[in-house]
Amino acid sequence: MITIVDIRRQKVKMDELLRFVKGGRILKAVDSNSRSKTWHDFKTNSRGRKLEEYLVSRHLHIINEESERPTFFNSIRLSNIDLTIANNNLIAEVNEWGISNEESLSDHNYLQYKIRRGGACNQNNNYTSQGTRFIIKEEKLHIFNWNLVQEMLKTANYTHTEGGTEELDKYLSTKITTEKDLEQQVNTFSEAVQSSCWRTFQITATRKNNNKKSVRW
Repeated sequence: MITIVDIRRQKVKMDELLRFVKGGRILKAVDSNSRSKTWHDFKTNSRGRKLEEYLVSRHLHIINEESERPTFFNSIRLSNIDLTIANNNLIAEVNEWGISNEESLSDHNYLQYKIRRGGACNQNNNYTSQGTRFIIKEEKLHIFNWNLVQEMLKTANYTHTEGGTEELDKYLSTKITTEKDLEQQVNTFSEAVQSSCWRTFQITATRKNNNKKSVRW
């Protein structure tokens, strides 16, 4: 059984890793012992909610995709507690995530994915990117709206939620019109929208004109 102390210790280790990498590319495999519908488990528990909040606060993203196979199973239960986590600098390079059919000789299934070696380049060796494309499903729009509100609340450091989203809209409008660095505000809110998309939708796995080899794990 994982304890609150164990959760805090794992967060400390992750914070140390983030400081060590200093803006580099991060991919981390975690047996989280935390359950959340965000990573396609059947339910969300208190540990899952705490982990969700931590990942959002550190701009970290879950790579896991929906699958018929669970990441963990035994005679008592099935769950998706094993996570693949990446930061903003690597998220677009990871694709074809899946749960292997290969026998792992344990109650955890193997997770597999591919990592592109660098970005796609044109003939002049200039880095190009088509951006991340999300699979938007109408039934998940209400989840996206909720995630976006939570992201905006954190971004704006706004704590007075009694007035609901209308009061938040007024606060954000005032903040944008009074801030001197408008570009910074736009970038900050863009990150909030992107983070909400990552938390809600799956990404398309199609990558065209990419002849670079991938590392399979």
